[in-house]
Amino acid sequence: MENKNLIPVAVIVAGAMLSLAVLYSPQDSSNKTATVQSASVSALEEAVLPSAHILLPVSWGDLGTKLISAGVIDEKKFKALYQEQGQFTRDYENLLSGINNGKLAITEDNAGYLLNLFWALGLANSNPILSSGEMMNERYGGAQNFASTGGWTMAVGNTMDHYSRHKFFDLTAEQQALVDKVSRGIYRPCCANSTHFPDCNHGMAMLGLLELMASQEVSEQDMWKTALIVNSYWFPDTYLTIASYMKGRGVEWKDVNPQEILGANYSSAQGYAKIAAEVVKPQRQQGSCGI
Repeated sequence: MENKNLIPVAVIVAGAMLSLAVLYSPQDSSNKTATVQSASVSALEEAVLPSAHILLPVSWGDLGTKLISAGVIDEKKFKALYQEQGQFTRDYENLLSGINNGKLAITEDNAGYLLNLFWALGLANSNPILSSGEMMNERYGGAQNFASTGGWTMAVGNTMDHYSRHKFFDLTAEQQALVDKVSRGIYRPCCANSTHFPDCNHGMAMLGLLELMASQEVSEQDMWKTALIVNSYWFPDTYLTIASYMKGRGVEWKDVNPQEILGANYSSAQGYAKIAAEVVKPQRQQGSCGI
């Protein structure tokens, strides 16, 4: 089921994919077995995707206004994406056009909206990962050919006019090294690439979030922890399945090592496929953000 908040992807090449997570349908609980299973899934879901919001260790400030001012986000077009569905809330407006000095909060409801904001930030902020990393490898025919670039249709003018062109914050050498290190260890189940090769929207959004965290002196440990929280909301079915797999091996979700779970063995497309083949996928009782 496609999420209405997602920006359509126009160009997908070189193995890059924009993945739409499956929304699980409510299960039949007409018998005792199904009722017990539902209770178990509900507890697991609450551990992985808490119903209450989770505060991220960063503030957004006026980055929405800066993204609009630079033309990375066309304000009218971006608002219309949500207004057409009656989903453009006051909080969304505030993140786009206001000043937010408090910590960002993520929920199932706003995970897709934050993804699009982080996508814009990751795409446009000047960073050597974009200007000289895998995205620029000549074998792919140019950075414009990926889902993370060709799929961003919310810019003013040509999207590539904004690619790694704006300086929204300056990272020190140490902060950049941290972004480089952590980005190489965060994978996503829609492809085989790490965040250091942000060829899809999720990868580009995670890069933007890592840069934001580094700029605000978030520790490496908290960057891994935050990345797992955010990835879980963006790929709810994936991480519920991984949590079920870990639980079957005696490890509760609260005790997992975020860096390990975000690695290729669990969070890449290939790694997740192996995990999913060994466990019955939990069936969600409610729809997620569907990213």
